Amino acid sequence: MKTDIERRSWTQNPEAVKQDILSVAISEFAAAGLSGARVDTIASRTRTSKRMIYYYFGDKLGLYTRALEAAYLKVREGEAALNLDHLPPREALTRLVAFTFEHHRQNPDFIRMVMIENIHNAEHLASSQVIRDMNIAAIDKLAAICRRGQEIGVFRDGLDPVALHWQISAASFFNVSNRPTFSAIFGAELFEEDAQERIRQQTVDSILAVAELRPLSSSE
Repeated sequence: MKTDIERRSWTQNPEAVKQDILSVAISEFAAAGLSGARVDTIASRTRTSKRMIYYYFGDKLGLYTRALEAAYLKVREGEAALNLDHLPPREALTRLVAFTFEHHRQNPDFIRMVMIENIHNAEHLASSQVIRDMNIAAIDKLAAICRRGQEIGVFRDGLDPVALHWQISAASFFNVSNRPTFSAIFGAELFEEDAQERIRQQTVDSILAVAELRPLSSSE
């Protein structure tokens, strides 16, 4: 049991309190959805109270929106930590695709949060300037990789960074979102570690095939 001194120390660190709440909230919303999640349950799993949750986040919808923002922030911070700006463009794209695939695989709550928000027709995401700004920055980084690759002649002209982002996300997302149904129909072998490594590499290869400038064949 925590001492009074430990409790005071904790409550005097509001950022730590908020991060604790958001971490639990992501898990709860991912498991139960927006309508099914209960603030009482979230409070019981944190080191704070329901009153403090409302103090920091306003209401349940405010908490959900902030949790959604935090889930997106984690992936964007992971991308930033790759330091892709100083890598050759082909290596930069390879690392980005591999990271995205692995991040999604290791963070199923993020996938579930996105699935839930799609059920709500992205209503809450659309109202978040924070998420829009984060994702614009992500597209800008991918556009810079494409541009650098085009400048040195390894990527083809006309690449659409938004479409490329969609293709990277599609494979990485499906690998998690459809795992239960895919496993029920075809078996779970593709989700064992060795198979996942192969699929990750195939995803990287397929994105590179879309991006790379291919030499003309003798018949062309």
